[in-house]
Amino acid sequence: MYQYLRNLTAEQQVSTLFISVFGLLFITHVTVFLLSLRERGESVEADRVRARLDEARALLRTSWAMVIVFWVGWVSGDAVATVLFAIVAFFALREFITLSPTRRGDHRSLVLAFFVVLPIQFWLVANRHFDLFTVFIPVYVFLAIPVVSALAGDPQRFLERNAKLQWGIMVCVYGMSHVPALLLLEFKNWTDRGAFLVFFLVFVVQIGMVMQHVASRRWPRPPRAPNVSQSFNWTSWAIGLAAGVVLGAVLSVITPFKPGQAMAMALIACVAGSLGHLVMKALKRDRGVPNWGAQGYSVTGASGLLVRVDALCFAAPVFFHSVRWYFGA
Repeated sequence: MYQYLRNLTAEQQVSTLFISVFGLLFITHVTVFLLSLRERGESVEADRVRARLDEARALLRTSWAMVIVFWVGWVSGDAVATVLFAIVAFFALREFITLSPTRRGDHRSLVLAFFVVLPIQFWLVANRHFDLFTVFIPVYVFLAIPVVSALAGDPQRFLERNAKLQWGIMVCVYGMSHVPALLLLEFKNWTDRGAFLVFFLVFVVQIGMVMQHVASRRWPRPPRAPNVSQSFNWTSWAIGLAAGVVLGAVLSVITPFKPGQAMAMALIACVAGSLGHLVMKALKRDRGVPNWGAQGYSVTGASGLLVRVDALCFAAPVFFHSVRWYFGA
């Protein structure tokens, strides 16, 4: 089977990957549906099971949406894929800004962020200007935003307002822009297979997060940061990382990495993603929002998009630059 897959063209290999993922999602969806038919009692345990099934359905809806975005982007070409991820970044930034109160003096900076910074960042990605796209936001934009804000003439809470906007741009735009950048990376004897790198990144990070969540419920420990997250502790975190690393070794066959390299890259991605998710939880607590996506809907009207991609926004740039630096891509 492995030799058969190796003999396929790059396009056929990626097609096989998407068929497998869609099939896995379909089987999971059917399984959740069948389980929901069994839980029709009115006991406390039945209510608990139904609540977990509702969480699973919400996660499945998000997974279907993201996989379809990946598939449409791959079928349509690199340019369309970059545009699709730019749209995702736009709505993620919109959700972030909705949770961060702004003043009239911030309007120019917001216009700059949404309609200048975001398009330029993804244009740099589409044209493979990797060196410039790496520093465009952390250097040029971070200096330009407070200048534009100062010209608006509103000094009240100036530092706090600009820091919030800069942080939103960094997470939602800078972080998300590294996902389509992975599609464009090329390695010797490994071309037109960028979709595998994206799949590797998303899968190891999400499985690591899921296993961390399961471990925190199965083997509860005192939370490390109780005011931020009741489920984060070192034991469950280590279990999540271990699961991601093992999966990385298994998936090494679809990447340009050797098993040891794949494990190291999976560890880097899982550490960045899980700690980034913790940081975003701290931001939610700061904003007084306990859950962005309760029952699949966000208080901002963006369907809880940010809570679904926050780990990816942190993991993608760390993973991208680690791969590019180590392999010289």
